[in-house]
Amino acid sequence: MSKRPNGKWRARFRDAAGKEHARHFARKADADQWLAAQTTAVVRGDWVDPALSRVTVAEWSKVWLATKAQLRPKTIEKYESSLRIWVLPRWGDVPLNKITHADLVKWVAEIQEGRSPQHTRHTLLVMSQMLRLAVRDGRLTRNVADGVPKPRAARPVQRFLSHKEVAALAREMPAPYDILVVLLAFTGLRFGEAAALHVGDVDLDRARLTVNWSVTELRGGVLYRDAPKTYRRRTVPIPAFLATRLAELVAGRPDDASVFSGSKGGPLRNSNFRHYFFDPAVRRAGLEPLTPHNLRDTAASLAVASGASVKVVQRMLGHASAAMTLDVYSGLFDAELDDVADRMGADASEAMREWRPGGDDRPSGQ
Repeated sequence: MSKRPNGKWRARFRDAAGKEHARHFARKADADQWLAAQTTAVVRGDWVDPALSRVTVAEWSKVWLATKAQLRPKTIEKYESSLRIWVLPRWGDVPLNKITHADLVKWVAEIQEGRSPQHTRHTLLVMSQMLRLAVRDGRLTRNVADGVPKPRAARPVQRFLSHKEVAALAREMPAPYDILVVLLAFTGLRFGEAAALHVGDVDLDRARLTVNWSVTELRGGVLYRDAPKTYRRRTVPIPAFLATRLAELVAGRPDDASVFSGSKGGPLRNSNFRHYFFDPAVRRAGLEPLTPHNLRDTAASLAVASGASVKVVQRMLGHASAAMTLDVYSGLFDAELDDVADRMGADASEAMREWRPGGDDRPSGQ
């Protein structure tokens, strides 16, 4: 601490790296207070260089996005969309150290108006991840997004078709998309997995499909092929009636040919499929509202109704774990709980016949 010729007090300290930092104050008391706070922060290990925390959100978002390069293009596209539409218009010019918890609470309350809870939660996730990286990089002492209330996430609307409803929808679809609809409803493939099927993935002798790839449609109509969602390739059984139709569809075609393609011979795109074929067929069949993903719901429902266990449904759908299957489709297994109770009761009925709850034959003193 020293007094300058101009009468101001100069307070100095060194950070953990040995770099010197100084500030000038008109009053010695203010200099002492600042110096004590900085020294304490250095000792605790939570001191940050103010110059590092003055980077703007727009500048820092580029650094954060660069750390996501290993993710799937669709995921990166969602991050970029949240930044472009919601984060940067509000926070782009704001330095990281000027963002407060209260500001974020107010902002989340504003952006959730007219938006789904999932979109709002995702936007907050982007902001929180950027701030968390800034903490790890030594630019902030804490993540002010921690504890910001999130809107309650709503479950996607599930729809389970009956066998007759699947048949009714298939009848409204032109060939070969009628086969595609039935395949989705009885195998549980995601649309992108079905669109990526090659003839060589169809094993008619074993009545199996091998899910090797998935196709995702990005912004601008760009198609991206990658491993299935959980990065786990799997084999899925084909019902006999469907195997017969698939045999007709792939007969004489090379192994590297797509099982399903667009109406003009190009790749099958979800957007075109829904607009030109699926949605009109759903309306004609009187099954609105319905999405292709609901056919995956239907496959889970039909499998459980046929007696499949949680583990079998998990493998068929390609979920990462049986716990995930239960989390998504727990209601489908309620009937199993009733069956368990019935079987346990039947097995125990003979042994429990002599049990008399509250009877008079209990030992005295009890």
